Amino acid sequence: MQKYKPFHLVLEDGTVFEGKSFGFEKPVAGEVVFNTAMVGYPESLTDPSYAGQLLAITFPLVGNYGVPNDTIENGLSTFYESEKIQASALIISDFSFEYSHWNAVKSLSDWLKENEVPGIFGVDTRELTKLVREKGTMRGKLVFPDGDDIEFVNPDDENQVAKVSCKEVITYGNGSKRVLLVDCGVKHNIIRCLLKRDTTVIRVPWDYDYNHIEFDGLFISNGPGDPEYAQDTVRHIQETMKTGKPIFGICMGNQLLSVAGGAKTYKLKYGHRSHNQPVQLAGTQRAFITSQNHGFAVDNSTLSADWEPLFVNMNDGTNEGIRHKTMPWFSAQFHPEAASGPTDTEFLFDVFLNLLRSPLNPPSGDLKIADFDVVSMIEEELQSKKAAVNQPKLPEFLEREKSPEGGFRGLDGVAKVLVLGSGALKIGEAGEFDYSGSQALKALKEEGIETVLINPNIATVQTSEGIADKVYFLPVTPDFVERVIEKERPDGVFLSFGGQTALNCGVALYKDKVFEKYGVRVLGTPVQSIIDTEDREIFNRKLSEIDVKYIKSEAVTNYEDAKRAANELGYPVIVRAAYALGGLGSGFCDNDEELKVIVDKAFSYSPQVLVEKSLKGWKEIEYEVVRDRYDNCITVCNMENFDPLGIHTGESIVVAPSQTLTNSEYHKLRELAIRIIRHIGIVGECNVQYAFDTESEDYRVIEVNARLSRSSALASKATGYPLAFVAAKLGLGYGLPELKNSVTKDTSAFFEPALDYIVCKIPRWDLGKFQGVSRLLGSSMKSVGEIMSIGRTFEEAIQKGIRMTGLGMHGFVGNKELFVDNLDKALNEPTDHRIFYLNQAFELGYTVDRLHELTKIDRWFLYKLERIKQLEKELTATESLATLSDELLKEAKVAGFSDFQITRFVSKCSKDDMDEQIKVTRAHRKSRGIVPVVKQIDTLAAEYPAQTNYLYLTYSGVAGDMKYLGDHRSVVVLGSGAYRIGSSVEFDWCGVNALMTIRKEGLRSVMINYNPETVSTDYDMCDRLYFDELSFERVMDIMELENPMGTIVSTGGQIPNNLAMKLADANVTILGTQAVDIDRAEDRHKFSSMLDELGIDQPRWKELTTFEDVNEFVAEVGFPVLVRPSYVLSGAAMNVCHDASQLENFLKLATEVSKKHPVVVSEFLERCKEIEIDAVAQNGEIMVYAISEHVEFAGVHSGDATTQFPPQKIYVETIRRIKKIAGEIARSLNISGPFNIQFLAKDNYIKVIECNLRSSRSFPFVSKVLKLNFIELATKVMLGLPVEKPEKSAFDLDYVGIKASQFSFHRLQQADPVLGVDMASTGEVGCIGDDFHEAILKSLLSVGFRIPKKRVLISSGEPKSKVELLDATRLLQKKGYELYATRGSQRFLAENGIEATAVSWPDEEGDLNVKTMLSNKQFDLVVNIPKNTTERELRNDYAIRRGAIDFNIPLLTNARLASAFITAFCNMTVEDIKIKSWDEY
Repeated sequence: MQKYKPFHLVLEDGTVFEGKSFGFEKPVAGEVVFNTAMVGYPESLTDPSYAGQLLAITFPLVGNYGVPNDTIENGLSTFYESEKIQASALIISDFSFEYSHWNAVKSLSDWLKENEVPGIFGVDTRELTKLVREKGTMRGKLVFPDGDDIEFVNPDDENQVAKVSCKEVITYGNGSKRVLLVDCGVKHNIIRCLLKRDTTVIRVPWDYDYNHIEFDGLFISNGPGDPEYAQDTVRHIQETMKTGKPIFGICMGNQLLSVAGGAKTYKLKYGHRSHNQPVQLAGTQRAFITSQNHGFAVDNSTLSADWEPLFVNMNDGTNEGIRHKTMPWFSAQFHPEAASGPTDTEFLFDVFLNLLRSPLNPPSGDLKIADFDVVSMIEEELQSKKAAVNQPKLPEFLEREKSPEGGFRGLDGVAKVLVLGSGALKIGEAGEFDYSGSQALKALKEEGIETVLINPNIATVQTSEGIADKVYFLPVTPDFVERVIEKERPDGVFLSFGGQTALNCGVALYKDKVFEKYGVRVLGTPVQSIIDTEDREIFNRKLSEIDVKYIKSEAVTNYEDAKRAANELGYPVIVRAAYALGGLGSGFCDNDEELKVIVDKAFSYSPQVLVEKSLKGWKEIEYEVVRDRYDNCITVCNMENFDPLGIHTGESIVVAPSQTLTNSEYHKLRELAIRIIRHIGIVGECNVQYAFDTESEDYRVIEVNARLSRSSALASKATGYPLAFVAAKLGLGYGLPELKNSVTKDTSAFFEPALDYIVCKIPRWDLGKFQGVSRLLGSSMKSVGEIMSIGRTFEEAIQKGIRMTGLGMHGFVGNKELFVDNLDKALNEPTDHRIFYLNQAFELGYTVDRLHELTKIDRWFLYKLERIKQLEKELTATESLATLSDELLKEAKVAGFSDFQITRFVSKCSKDDMDEQIKVTRAHRKSRGIVPVVKQIDTLAAEYPAQTNYLYLTYSGVAGDMKYLGDHRSVVVLGSGAYRIGSSVEFDWCGVNALMTIRKEGLRSVMINYNPETVSTDYDMCDRLYFDELSFERVMDIMELENPMGTIVSTGGQIPNNLAMKLADANVTILGTQAVDIDRAEDRHKFSSMLDELGIDQPRWKELTTFEDVNEFVAEVGFPVLVRPSYVLSGAAMNVCHDASQLENFLKLATEVSKKHPVVVSEFLERCKEIEIDAVAQNGEIMVYAISEHVEFAGVHSGDATTQFPPQKIYVETIRRIKKIAGEIARSLNISGPFNIQFLAKDNYIKVIECNLRSSRSFPFVSKVLKLNFIELATKVMLGLPVEKPEKSAFDLDYVGIKASQFSFHRLQQADPVLGVDMASTGEVGCIGDDFHEAILKSLLSVGFRIPKKRVLISSGEPKSKVELLDATRLLQKKGYELYATRGSQRFLAENGIEATAVSWPDEEGDLNVKTMLSNKQFDLVVNIPKNTTERELRNDYAIRRGAIDFNIPLLTNARLASAFITAFCNMTVEDIKIKSWDEY
């Protein structure tokens, strides 16, 4: 790699920042200023206002898109603001040497050299910004450490305006109005904006006396430095004032106009230089996001009586513009022409031009004109723009008189609000809605509004005590919601915080006039606006009304129309179901055959299907946009997909903010997003997705989500802007200017966050858990969770992120080999492993251009990955730590390499020595002073001090943002990482409750987690949030900084549990049960030995060493057997083997999963009950417990089983023995904290399956049913606080709780929807009923089952399950259902006096072919009990199950659950279900 010359930035206070030179090599001095603009736009360096300044850009990655090819049009540059770079030097953090943009002709580095301007990279620009913020603008210089020194200079000591102004009069254009422009350092874009409006522009030097020239209006431009130097300009302005002609000034023009009017200016502490400065139109609630670049401001207190402020800065209250009360003179301190930056205020040029055309502007120069009111003119201009696009009216209750400033206190008459949740977590609709719903409820509570929540997901934080006033654990369906409305009579309802589930339900209730019937207002976005975004034809029509491009498509309601549309549009096309979440029922098709398959499936989810032209290979860009009732709009975050269009955005790696867009592209899409949400009438938050051409500025709108989405949660966490909280407040009628930024606590909520870091979201897939599933990624979502990593280089963020997904990968490089034979195909047809195939391609010498051609991933990302590969080579070429240079070690850490990767490449040690060698690497690195620093996420790139502690660690920095007290009062809680099958929102509930208890006890609560969907990663949930890795290396980094009182590892599922031993070895204090005891429970061998010593029965088992031993053991116990490795969560690589060949295959799998720990084979007992105990113990004594029972027999993973609590069908003796065994285990393992034990029971014989010394999946469920918070109690125990045994027993309950599992098989093409010991469910619900029937009916309806209307198909499996289903089948017949059955089942039913029609197998010809009947949706319920028999039966059984899933027909595959469901709906109707809230039980 090329080496760059060391270069130093020296400040006048003596601070030195070390970096490398990447521009022209010469020393330079000037004034150090910072710009927090979100993207490092090189074009802005040509702004003359930067003259004399050493410009630090806070955005960490600069140079990404190179420098555009400049052309001259009308005597003006197309892209630049002047003829050359005006800044004296550029200071940045990370430089992209390889640029990627189609319009670039050279790198920023080459352009700096051409202009003889120095540049320095590798500077901690955040630390520099903080210094300037705290001490004010400073003089500085850039010098080579071994070169000549130079003196500091102050640009304000000379007239900078004279340096940058033109030297002669220049005329542009030939328009009808003549504008005289005084050039104090004018930006070309100001001239472009004037010329666009039919003007002739006469540009004169700053000190030129122009009053002899004929003109209609005077324009005073921006410029650098101190306005005091421009006294000549001031005199000439005063002369013009005598004529009464209109005057408009920008930036320095604002200062000079105010001086001409008798006011004074002063130097700001550090100036305003950014793209996100919020300004308010004085006396109104109108606010604008502006681009600014100035160091001086007008002193409002010196304005004479004839003048008043026109705009005010909403962050610091400084002047942003003035106006004369009676004359047509006004100015703006910000840049309405904004290049670079937002174009929201460009209409001020129209206001100026309207003045020139106005009859109030007399040609004679007569001063007797009517009062001039620029505020009204601005309002009129904005109204006319609204009228031009026919913008919809706000709902009546929001269209009240605009409130006086600061006087608004929420909506009148809204005292009680209903919030709809999203139900069980599923693929495409996961934990992000727990986060957004919790935030909304928090916002409502703050307003003193009573809240009612409907959400059957008992594991969520939002359904906890104290969040909502009333919680209903009921299905989020129109009939149940209407019954709650009828009972509760809320004043308002929010539909936008519960995903597509809540939205679809709300739209149905609106169409049925239910809200109207009960007088319920829909808060936030009006329902008609939601319908406008969901119905594609209406949506496309709305977009064409405002000249916004959309993807050509046609909405159809049958296959024939779909085929015609596809052929008219031309293949490839994409098919989507309307009103579906996460791309459900969608896919790409290249021909009619593929179309038929996807269209049939899509119609099973939606009556309307969309056929649209595919733009596969274009970029996908998203904006999160917010709008209030005053029509103020902001974009909170924009994001760019690493993967091109064609992969659902939920399946794609996403970076925020976008990295490869130019200024004009970024702001073009931003302006379109704002135009769209205004036109549709959103109030609150929404998400706009674009397809963007990679070779031009062409775009198409893909869709608008008129609700909080997965991207909203990501944007909130990426920026620190609490979108859901703000959206809830806006729905109540607040305006953005009336709310505060909750991170800084004193700036306004009307602002656009500035990021000085990069965020990377990577999905987490669990496709390996499903038999036969397709791994190809496309337009329908398959991922079950996601992570978010934060870094100051892309390399750091992507490598951190890959580690966070928890799939055993160490980064982009340094992983176990993942090689594929047909590499080109694997790169061209993306799967969940594509990122690793890119590594293989680099290994094989593929170029970036070749990879771009195959993957359509932007070259910029590929160059960055290539750099990681290059660093790997350099590290591998190093022989040992002793010869590893500090420079290379630091470079590797900055690029996100872990100590593990560095150890693997440098030491080349064996796997067995790895752990020890990593310790050596760590010690060496620390001894060289290479340690990470802690940085804050503060929404404004350090421009204002943050009050929150939202943190991440990075090696790109010289100093941290935190001061640690070392007071031993911190308690660190380790989070649960990415949601995955087996570890989901229930562990987030546990973590949040631990944090709340720690806080309540007056200690400092600290969370480490990296999942953007969670409540635990909400910055106000704890005292310090580290959004970072849960790796041993990173946790130790944090421990060394925090020096905590102790650490809790038992509330975050398996990830923290697996760290317990390593942390204990490193002398970290583990609170509660000790690591050595955790290991005794986790290590199957140690645990089994302990049970033997205690005389507790367990299934016979054997520790695996060789195949011979296993075969001998199997001969003794007989098949089936269970194979399981140590340290598992959700049964990973755990399986039941029914014969020798299955056994051999699984053993290979299991030993791969966990090499260091032995694999255990145990006898598998069939037809046993499975019982669980969840408990909390203190010093080995159980303090509280809950015993629950599975509806299904053992053999279904406990995470998939339907659980009843309290148990309904267990002998009292069984319960007594379970308590006794649990007590013995708790004593033996000396448990202090939460634990869970699973048992098998058959005729009172009890065997222990396993024991987890951590909270389990069922902790929230039993806590909420019992109304006793197990985690609060467990946390107190772990903190060593005294706790009393509650006087409460589960048997005193006169109601039943049922926890049912949510499966997402419909998203996993080709997966067999059958349950076993490996967990498959993605979420769960928990409902409470007066009896078992009511509870099971509620919970199964909540996970999407429907009570069948007429026809039921029965395929009842082996004889035992046939018998088990007999009573239920009799009930169906009695209730008048039409029964159909496969042949064997039909014969059995007939023998038992039950009539059923026989159907033929899927692979048979004939009239009643079951596959055809499924595709025609001729059944309302399918019961298919799998059996292990012949190949043909297996194949046909699979076809029936998969058919039911693909055509959206409820499917039951377990005889006991099927019997329970059928018995429940045959004995009671939906109307019989009582509408009772949690507190009524």
